[in-house]
Amino acid sequence: MPVSTPESNSISHRSLFLRHVAQTSPAPLALEIVRAEGCYIYDRTGKKYLDLIAGIGPSVLGHRHPQVQAAVEQQVNSYWHTLVYGEYVLAPQVEFARLLAENLPGLDSVYFVNSGAEATEGAMKLAKRFTGRYKFLACRNAYHGSTQGAASLMDPTDFTRAFQPLLPGIGHMNFNEYADLEKIDASIAAVIVETVQGEAGLIPPDPAWLQALRRRCTETGTLLILDEIQAGFGRTGALFAFEKFGVIPDILLLAKGFGGGMPLGAFIARRELMQALTHDPVLGHITTFGGHPVCCAAGLATLKVLLESDLLAQVPQKAALFSELLVHPAILELRSAGLWFAVDLGSFDKVLATIRYCIENGVITDWFLFNERSLRIAPPLTITLEEIRFACGVIVAALNQ
Repeated sequence: MPVSTPESNSISHRSLFLRHVAQTSPAPLALEIVRAEGCYIYDRTGKKYLDLIAGIGPSVLGHRHPQVQAAVEQQVNSYWHTLVYGEYVLAPQVEFARLLAENLPGLDSVYFVNSGAEATEGAMKLAKRFTGRYKFLACRNAYHGSTQGAASLMDPTDFTRAFQPLLPGIGHMNFNEYADLEKIDASIAAVIVETVQGEAGLIPPDPAWLQALRRRCTETGTLLILDEIQAGFGRTGALFAFEKFGVIPDILLLAKGFGGGMPLGAFIARRELMQALTHDPVLGHITTFGGHPVCCAAGLATLKVLLESDLLAQVPQKAALFSELLVHPAILELRSAGLWFAVDLGSFDKVLATIRYCIENGVITDWFLFNERSLRIAPPLTITLEEIRFACGVIVAALNQ
C-alpha cells in the first residue's frame, strides 16, 4: 500500500477538514497553514499573513520564537508526560512556578492546567472549597471560557442558552459600576473579573473602581479572582495588568500567552489558600496533562524572554504608532490597553468586510465575541515598527473600500 504523505494529500486537506474536524461555526476561515515563524503564518500556496492577533493571544512572542523552541526541543529530548500532575518533581514545573512566584506579590502557589477555561474551573472550585460558599458574581460581557462552569459566568447568554441549565448561584454586575459593588456580600464565594475586559471590546477598568472592588471583597470575606488570560504576560505593557492598578487578587488566572504558543494555563494563589484542595477530600482538583513538562518549558522560556528583554518597554512606542496610523473617518473610536486595540467601525458588516480585505492582502485580524462592531488587534509583542506600518496601511486601505 502506498504511503500517504502530507504532499499527496494537500489538495484534499480542506475538504477533509470540513468533513472530519469538528467545526465551531458554519463558515471557518479554512486557511491551510503549512508554516509559521515570527509574526507570520504561511499557507500551502506560499502566501504569508501577518498575524495581527497572535493566534488570539497565545503567540505573545510570535511563532516559533528561537528561545522558546530551543527550550521545547531540549525538554522533548529529556522526557514528555510522566504521571498525573502533582505527583512527580518535574524541573520545568518547579522552575516556572518559582520564577512566577518571584514576580507576583504574595501569590506563591501555582496550579498548572491546560487552558484558560480550566484555570477558571479550578479557581471556582478553590473558592467554593476555601470559603464554604457556592455563589459567584461575574461581570456582564465577560468571557472566562466555554466549559460548563466557566460558561455559567457568561451574560449575555447568546453562547450558553442552548446548554441550560448551568451552575446555580451565579449573579452579574456591570464592569466599572460602583453601585453594583453592593451586590457583594458574605454569601458570595468569589467575584471573578477580567482586569481589562477583552471580549466586550477592550474596556479598561476605572482604577478607583477596581480598588473599591478589592476593598469590598476583603470586607465581606469574598475572594477576588482576576482573569488575565488575555491581559497577562505583557499584553498591556506590564507583566501582569493588575500591577498598573494597585490591587492584588486572591486568585490570578493565566493562559494564552502564558504558554508561549503551547497549551498551558494556571490559577495562582497564596499557598495557605491553595492548600484547601489537598484535604477533605484529597485530590480536590486533578488533571492528567496540566503542567505538561514540554508546555512548562515553553512557558518558562517565554517568561524569561519577557523579563530579560526590552519587549515590555517597547510596548508604549509600538502602541503609539498604531494610534498614530489608525486614523480614518470610518473609525469611530480606538480603544487600547498596551498592544491590544479595539477599532470601532460601527457595525459587524464593516468589521467583516475589513477582516476579509485584510486576509486577502496578507493581514490576519478578528472581532470580539460581545462587541461585533469592533476590529480586534493584538499582535505578538515582537512586531516591528515596519510591520505595524504595513498592517495599518492594509487596514486603512480596507476602510477606503
